[in-house]
Amino acid sequence: MSIAEIGEFGLISRVVARLGTGSQALLGPGDDGAVVAAPDGRVVASTDVLVEGRHFRRDWSGPADIGHRAAAANLADIAAMGATPTALLVAFCAPPDLDVTWAEELAGGLSEEAALVGASVVGGDMSSSPTLTIAVTALGDLGGKPPVVRSGAQPGDTLALSGRTGHAAAGYTILSRGFRTPKMLVEAYRRPDVPYASGPLAASAGATSMIDVSDGLLQDLGHIATASIVGIDVRTDAFEVPSPMRDAASALGVDPYQWLLAGGEDHALAATFPPGVALPEGWHEIGTVHDGTGITVDRKAWSGSAGWDHFR
Repeated sequence: MSIAEIGEFGLISRVVARLGTGSQALLGPGDDGAVVAAPDGRVVASTDVLVEGRHFRRDWSGPADIGHRAAAANLADIAAMGATPTALLVAFCAPPDLDVTWAEELAGGLSEEAALVGASVVGGDMSSSPTLTIAVTALGDLGGKPPVVRSGAQPGDTLALSGRTGHAAAGYTILSRGFRTPKMLVEAYRRPDVPYASGPLAASAGATSMIDVSDGLLQDLGHIATASIVGIDVRTDAFEVPSPMRDAASALGVDPYQWLLAGGEDHALAATFPPGVALPEGWHEIGTVHDGTGITVDRKAWSGSAGWDHFR
């Protein structure tokens, strides 16, 4: 059955049936607006959009996978501010001939990813469109702490990472070359494994800056360097190249460090901490902050691509 056959309101009822209710959702879908608790008195908000052909392909990922990815891209931004996600709002634009079950499974993926952090989808909008598009807005609560921004890094700080990098980029390359293995890397592209809890932990430990690694580690660290007016050096010896990644890189003629340092969509968190601070659980040191500007790798300029640019 297509969306055109069931109609907008029939689709809404089916999608809403797939959504859970988070603890901060005081009033969910069904009215002109949702009501979400904001115990801190401040709300962290972030929006991302996924466009078919640019951000995902239906022949590479199932609808539940795409739902997980769409939610993760936004929930990770909330965590990178040191906050706890509370709710998602989703705008869904689709061709009328799209199968209804595809939309239902997408909603299931969105709901399942949000549930990992105790959040839920509380509302949104739908429209007909020739291009399948999913826009998600995430809300979060700071829990009484100041937000961790990009402009707080200081010379002498420790650069640390929580989560993995390079896996999704490797999976993307594998799929783009027409392969489906190694499964570990392909699945990493389809569904990120985001260290959500590491964001608030870093904030509590005194992180001076933090960012979600969505476009590539070096490129995203460049945002911190620019905002903080500092230089950042990344050490390659801090990264382990898993054997499936090493084998895939060899077979495809790719430098695995191009994936690890410039690949996006794993949604790891990168942060800087004052010197001498014990890093929270799940974080490990990968470099240092120093006087200067820009990003270096092992104290040298990086010659490859630094990451993803949506308009290039």
